[in-house]
Amino acid sequence: MSVEIRIRGAIKRYADSADPVINGLDLTVKPGEFFTLLGPSGCGKTTLLRMIAGFNTIEGGDFYFNDQRINDLDPSKRNIGMVFQNYAIFPNMTVRKNVAFGLKNRKLPKEEIASRCDEFLKLMQIEQLADRMPEKLSGGQQQRVALARALCIRPDVLLMDEPLSNLDAKLRVEMRSIIKEIQHKVGITCIYVTHDQEEAMAISDRIAVMKGGVIQHIGTPKNIYQRPSNSFVASFIGRSNMLRGKLKMTGGEPHLLVEGLDVVVGHVKKEMRKDQDVLVSVRPEDLLMGGETAMKGIIDDGVFLGLDTHYFMHLPDGQEVISIGVSSIENTIPKGEQVSLSVNVSKINIFTSDGSANILEGVRNDNVTE
Repeated sequence: MSVEIRIRGAIKRYADSADPVINGLDLTVKPGEFFTLLGPSGCGKTTLLRMIAGFNTIEGGDFYFNDQRINDLDPSKRNIGMVFQNYAIFPNMTVRKNVAFGLKNRKLPKEEIASRCDEFLKLMQIEQLADRMPEKLSGGQQQRVALARALCIRPDVLLMDEPLSNLDAKLRVEMRSIIKEIQHKVGITCIYVTHDQEEAMAISDRIAVMKGGVIQHIGTPKNIYQRPSNSFVASFIGRSNMLRGKLKMTGGEPHLLVEGLDVVVGHVKKEMRKDQDVLVSVRPEDLLMGGETAMKGIIDDGVFLGLDTHYFMHLPDGQEVISIGVSSIENTIPKGEQVSLSVNVSKINIFTSDGSANILEGVRNDNVTE
């Protein structure tokens, strides 16, 4: 059974720290949702996951699985499956015995244990490894065993803490597809912790971007990427050029001024339509070389990456930017050359000068309640 997870006013404080690691956090995860906590090291994502699991104490707030308050519920009574970064597979047990471990602890009949083991070994496509010892398994195979063991008990909630960080790049891509497919088949509510934004984008129904124990933005990968709530989210999700500029009201229309560029931006929030300094986020793929424009860039370096070439350059005022161009080995632009730059204005984001808020319409942040 999939459950809704509700967290209201969560507080986590360690004895050796005066300031809370998490202070007043609210979060709702929908039944059957694949929800990711994303952020840099030390942002509180694993701490929050461990509070949900019951491995960390809760100093304040309320945690619910559906209508059941779980704050004081023993971890063994929460019916959760957990997959750790280091897999936590028992080295002295075969694959089958590892998968059966939780079922034996629940004292289920032998026939049911065998049946469920077979079911999840087959689901994870490791039935041929059932009698193998962990030392004979690859990293990806060990991860499948850990996932089968977590799901075999039929938990209400699946919690995953950086489960792919120990795998090589190619295997990470393969395993994230498998995890998403299995989660969809089983229909279980899943909370996934990672610091890898590409991984989060590829696997999640929704993402919560965290910084300093505070949720900055909750939304679908597309919403967060296209209209981030602040400059931190814009920089953490994908790459972004952050340019200093000005918003100036001319003839009743908001004009964006950036290093010679002067364009009308019609979708500025009404309350933000005033003369002010702003911070402009332009994704590298939306800073285009060529065209008639007043913006100029001086090439500092070019990195050939097969499909694309990433050009590192600076503007006349010294601001550094990255642009992505279609690769051509013969036509790589040399260092020191000046190029014209145009901006895909429909895809830029404009923030207050301190970067704390997006001043454009269309930001969908599930963490904000009107």
